[in-house]
Amino acid sequence: MSRSILITGASSGIGRQLALEFAARGYRLALAARRVDSLVALKQEILAAQPQAQVELRALDVQQTGSVAAVIEELATTLGGLDIVVANAGIGDSGGNIGSGGFARDAAIIQTNVLGAMATIDAAVALFRRQQQGQIVAISSVAAARGLPGAGSYSASKAAIAVYADSARNELHGTAIRVTTLYPGFIDTAINQRLRSRPFVIPVEKGGRIIADLIERRVQQAAVPGWPWSLVMPLMKLLPATLVAKQNPLK
Repeated sequence: MSRSILITGASSGIGRQLALEFAARGYRLALAARRVDSLVALKQEILAAQPQAQVELRALDVQQTGSVAAVIEELATTLGGLDIVVANAGIGDSGGNIGSGGFARDAAIIQTNVLGAMATIDAAVALFRRQQQGQIVAISSVAAARGLPGAGSYSASKAAIAVYADSARNELHGTAIRVTTLYPGFIDTAINQRLRSRPFVIPVEKGGRIIADLIERRVQQAAVPGWPWSLVMPLMKLLPATLVAKQNPLK
């Protein structure tokens, strides 16, 4: 039987591309997102290219953390188990500079990118402990390396989920459950297309292939793409605040 993968936030961006990529690789798909109409269109696109593909869809807003486990359990039952769960759902638009009146938006980012992802990982660990195997994939960001001006809540959210995934990795050490944390740089999706500067940006198709390859290799942690971000991320932590402050897109 082919392997199975569940992807949250699958209706757009990286999640959508991963669904297309893993469908082409013969995986059984469980796709969840808020926008069911977009999921339906994605399923039709997948089946047009891969008529034998198995694609299960579910509406899921990870901000409603109490519903996450039930959806994951239902999809696992429908597919006869899950091999991989990708905690991908996220939002990126900041509420603005800290103290500028955009805290409600900042709170929504934390609710989705941190609590929603934590709920996804928590439910996946519970499932995989019963299965005695599985792989969890946390989608963080290169923004986790530094508190970027104009993106405080986003940087904080991606750093938080990376640390949470690391805790899960340490707790699961010695088991057959793998935890993979990925740090995408600028991949050409709607989440970053309004930014004035997107250094080292790559097409979403290339990003999807790289991420899928890393997941299949079951790496522990990796930047996407590895070059130049595996070098740039450590350097970001060393840059003086005077230089980082000049990168504020909201000034």
